[in-house]
Amino acid sequence: MTVTYPGSEEQRRDSASSPYDKNTVTQADSPHSLSPGEIVFLGTGTSHGVPVIGCRCPVCTSQDPRNRRTRCSLAVGLPEGTVLIDTPPELRLQLVREGIADLRAVLYTHAHADHLFGLDDLRVIPQYLKAPVPVYCEAAVQARIRKAFDYAFEEGAPAGGVPQLEFITIDTEPFDLLGARVIPLRLKHGPWDVLGFRFGKVAYCTDVKHFPEETLDRLRDLDVMILDCLRHEPHPTHLSVEEALAIIDLLRPRRCYLTHICHRLDHATFSRELPPGVEPAYDGLRIQAETMPPPCTADRLSLPSVEL
Repeated sequence: MTVTYPGSEEQRRDSASSPYDKNTVTQADSPHSLSPGEIVFLGTGTSHGVPVIGCRCPVCTSQDPRNRRTRCSLAVGLPEGTVLIDTPPELRLQLVREGIADLRAVLYTHAHADHLFGLDDLRVIPQYLKAPVPVYCEAAVQARIRKAFDYAFEEGAPAGGVPQLEFITIDTEPFDLLGARVIPLRLKHGPWDVLGFRFGKVAYCTDVKHFPEETLDRLRDLDVMILDCLRHEPHPTHLSVEEALAIIDLLRPRRCYLTHICHRLDHATFSRELPPGVEPAYDGLRIQAETMPPPCTADRLSLPSVEL
């Protein structure tokens, strides 16, 4: 485990009091925390977002609010609090829209801009936690954060003016978080190694083109799968509609929600094209999955061998 706080030792010591109690947050407020198994789709769009700047296509000019897609992010209710997956550029707008502030941890799938560049919006969260925000990510993601947000790690940086983070380095080994067992899933996003996550019988797999065999083994017996699905046409780093449906047919989750959708797919039209049990997600969609299981006491999670 790697634990790192921005700023000097003195500022870190002081940050638990003054910066977290001033100005930004009314302490009488009770920030909303999701119930266990509650899932909120904060953003469901591809890296451009929808509408795309300057585009006048039918989807980008649609009046259907489900066609307005901010960059991908998910909030998941665990037994001991809410975890956020990724920090897209619209993070503040997403959290305000959904009334979510009581975030207990952040997971990162990877360090591309559409999943990372809202990180500075986390700076208000320690005012609720009275502590830095726990950030679970791979070592390469931490390195990218330190480079892209170097001002947060400079000696002498004001504790209340930068994100206060506690890094916990993860790989593909399962770990315990907020009263639940989290299973990281290795995904291939074109040439990049990224992560998905499984919580009980719920899995989140965005930004994926290929599933390694060992990952497919970890995706059996799902109640809910949230899956990348960019467009009908093939793409070098994302699943097409045809490819996503093939994965769904292979894994047979009880229900699947498609995300990371571009402006070539109209929500209503796309919904009618999909088989039963599969639907496009949209920003603000809330679902209730099973109650998350307690942490596993074993060092490694035992997974069955499944022939493909």
